[in-house]
Amino acid sequence: MASIPDDFHDLFEKKTFAHVATVLPDDELHVTPVWVDYDADADRLLINTERNRRKAKNASNDSRIGVSMTDPDNPYRMLSVTGTVDEITTDGAREHIDELAQRYTGNEEYQNPIQSERVIISIEPEVVRHAAQ
Repeated sequence: MASIPDDFHDLFEKKTFAHVATVLPDDELHVTPVWVDYDADADRLLINTERNRRKAKNASNDSRIGVSMTDPDNPYRMLSVTGTVDEITTDGAREHIDELAQRYTGNEEYQNPIQSERVIISIEPEVVRHAAQ
């Protein structure tokens, strides 16, 4: 199992947008921009979404997943992770999206209407690539 290098943990404290790639039922890829988080204690990337969204459905059906991000302060500094979905849970998902909203928008709560229940997709890194200039 790979791990996120310590000198890239700061990406998860900024407004770093990521792109997550999941696998559609026909084996095509589905790529979506997302807010991203990291649980350093568990060494897991975290994506918060709604259960009825395509990426959540894909992650439930096929655990292969990829996440790529660039530093908002230096686009030549990047982190790419491929791995597997470790867990999809509703536990703490509502609170988590509010925490992400604070980081990404400055609002104390997530402002968009929630159409289905929130879930957290937990990703176990298997291959981690990074570059910094």
